[in-house]
Amino acid sequence: MSLKGKRALVTGASRGIGAAIAKALATEGADVAITYEKSAEAAEAVVAAVKASGVRAVAIQADSADVRAVQASVEKTVAELGGLDILVNNAGILRLSTVRDISLEDIDALLNVNVRAVIVASKTAIPHLGKGGRIINIGSFFADKVPGGAGLPVYALTKSALTAFSQGLARELGASDITVNVVQPGSIDTDMNPAHGPFGEVLRSITALGRYGKVEDIANIVTFLADEKAQYITGAAITVDGGANA
Repeated sequence: MSLKGKRALVTGASRGIGAAIAKALATEGADVAITYEKSAEAAEAVVAAVKASGVRAVAIQADSADVRAVQASVEKTVAELGGLDILVNNAGILRLSTVRDISLEDIDALLNVNVRAVIVASKTAIPHLGKGGRIINIGSFFADKVPGGAGLPVYALTKSALTAFSQGLARELGASDITVNVVQPGSIDTDMNPAHGPFGEVLRSITALGRYGKVEDIANIVTFLADEKAQYITGAAITVDGGANA
């Protein structure tokens, strides 16, 4: 158990990629706190699965669009688990629209959840992260290439921002031996983007492997980056997309 004794916070982890990350970190021995917005029952199911690995777990209700809630979730994690070693900024939303038609409300929502919350959570976590600390941000393969006609420009902007932020923060925290990286998932089979959903056929067709990925494919990369084996990786953007951007 390579992460035994470590304490992690995974945002937006009541389902999908976040839930898989929380469970994978627990399997490696980390105590895990997760945040959720509305799905308390689903969050408690993830907590139960995490505890089944013999570690501590806690679910924290927090709307990532609310700055104070984001700050409080980090502080509550520290209080409940006795510290913080790994922050995984996973919470995110998707709003599809052309730039001409997108509402100001949707622009604000995308920026607040996908960008501002990551900055605020990281800022709040930094004083608690010691040597060997980890910040891992979950981006998107759309940060590198945006297909036309899908209503993705503003969403892609928010995910591209995470790459620049991770690179800059990696420089800032390098002297403290804290690494910062971003993982960029491609088409992963989740409730938000099901493999047999309306975009499934098109998204499968653009991958080199011809299929969707599993949530565990992302969780495995995050767990590796959290481990000591990845101590010399920082400021990196690791794309896990089945070759879609190849």
